Amino acid sequence: MPHTRLLHKRLLAVFLAALLLLFSPLVLPLEGAGRWFGIPVLFIYLFAVWGGVIAAAAWVLSRLGD
Repeated sequence: MPHTRLLHKRLLAVFLAALLLLFSPLVLPLEGAGRWFGIPVLFIYLFAVWGGVIAAAAWVLSRLGD
């Protein structure tokens, strides 16, 4: 039982970090930041954060068997 509590806390931390990174004033300066290799910097940031959240959740869930 304590192991599942720790898992829930870690997944909640990943979720809150995702909310902070995706829906915060951190995103606003990137709207007019320009382009990098022809791709808007905002899109690169959003996809990088999205991939990071997926990787963090996968890492937390892979530790389930330990």
